[in-house]
Amino acid sequence: MKYSYYPGCTLKTKAKDLDIYARSSAEALGVELVEVKEWQCCGGVYTTAQDEIATKLSAVRTLMSARDEGTDLVTVCAACHNVIKRVNDDMRNNEYVSTRANNYLQAEAPYAGETRVIHFLELLRDEIGFENIKKAVKNPISKKIAAYYGCLLLRPSSVMQMDNPENPSILEDFIKAIGATPVISAYRNECCGSYFAVTDKSIAKRNSSKFVDSSEKNGAEMILTACPLCLYNLKQNGGASVPVVYFTELLAEALGVK
Repeated sequence: MKYSYYPGCTLKTKAKDLDIYARSSAEALGVELVEVKEWQCCGGVYTTAQDEIATKLSAVRTLMSARDEGTDLVTVCAACHNVIKRVNDDMRNNEYVSTRANNYLQAEAPYAGETRVIHFLELLRDEIGFENIKKAVKNPISKKIAAYYGCLLLRPSSVMQMDNPENPSILEDFIKAIGATPVISAYRNECCGSYFAVTDKSIAKRNSSKFVDSSEKNGAEMILTACPLCLYNLKQNGGASVPVVYFTELLAEALGVK
C-alpha cells in the first residue's frame, strides 16, 4: 500500500517522535509513506474568513501533489489533518474559495478536491484493520491507557468524519489492538486550551487539568494523543503525573520497531 504523506512543521521539530514512529510502524505493517515533495506549513489553524485565501494555498498545493501522484494523502498531526481536510472540503464545495485559490495557483489542472485525506489512525482502522494490527503485535502494552482526542480530530464532524464527536472510539479500539486497556474520561473530546497556552495560561491549565485528573482517578497509567499541542498542554499545564505519549510511539513499541 502506497500513500502520499504530509508530516508538517512540528513533526520536524518539537514532535519528531510522532513522525519517526509513524514511519517505522507503517513500514513494519507493509505501508509505504512517500513524503510530499516541497511541502509547506499547513497554516497551523484553519481560517474561517471567506476572503482569506492565501493562507489556504499551501494546503491546496499538498492536495494537488497527492492528486497528481494518484494516491491518498495521509496526515498524522491532528492540527495539520484538520486544516488540510477542511481546505479540501472548501475546494470541493465552496466555489468562492476554490475559484480564487485556483486563480492564485494558475495550475495546468485546477484542483477540485479530488484527493482523499485520511489520518494515520484511519489508515490503521480502515485500510489495515485493527484485527491485523493485533496479529502483528510482538510486545503487548499491558497498561491502562487514557486516550485524549481533543477537538481537532473530531470537529467539525460533518467535514472530519473520523468518528462520533460526542462518543468516539477509534483511539480506544487502537489501545485494545496493542494489548492495553482503555480508560475513559468524560473530558477526552474537549479542547485542551490549545493556543490559550500563550495568551491565557489559566484556560489551558483548567481544561487540561480536568482531563488529566479524571483519567488518573480512573486508574490511567499512561495518556496518549495525536496532537502536539495537546501533548504540550497535558504535560505542562495539565500537570500529568503519568507519561503522556504519542499514539505512534506506543504502536512502534507494540510492533517491536521502537
